[in-house]
Amino acid sequence: MTEFDPAPPSDDTERRWQTGTDTFGRVYDVVLGITSPTAYTEIAELADCSPNSAKKHLDRLAEMGIARADRDTRPATYERNEGYLEWQDASRIATELSTESIIDRVEALEAQRTEYEAEFGTTDPTAVNVFEHGDHETIHERMTAVSEWQGVIRDIRLYELARQLSQNDGHLIPV
Repeated sequence: MTEFDPAPPSDDTERRWQTGTDTFGRVYDVVLGITSPTAYTEIAELADCSPNSAKKHLDRLAEMGIARADRDTRPATYERNEGYLEWQDASRIATELSTESIIDRVEALEAQRTEYEAEFGTTDPTAVNVFEHGDHETIHERMTAVSEWQGVIRDIRLYELARQLSQNDGHLIPV
């Protein structure tokens, strides 16, 4: 079962599907909204199209790198490709910000990461035991800090990719 829980179809939703979006667009919208592997038949239902149409468009989205397919399951399942969404975000940043602004942001994020590493005595946020200190408030503060630290690491990766895209000479350097 998917974690995507759409609202029941309303007249507005049905009109939007019928008049504003073709089948490919509906399947694309649904696949970007799901957060776990989902049967193509369920995606078809959510996208208001036939299972065969959904499967055809999902296979195309998988070929494009937007979705991931597991065709060994019955029925075949699909999920969004988080890397694609990250690339989309980086591309938007590269378009909206100057290379200097991106570099400045990376430097600020790296400084934050260094502070977290010093605070927790490790370079890996997953190695932190947030339950080390017993009281509820401290545990909550540590959980929040580790979560923010993981966000900083993700943002460094994202802004580094944006920097590469903005300076692109046709070859991306792995981050």
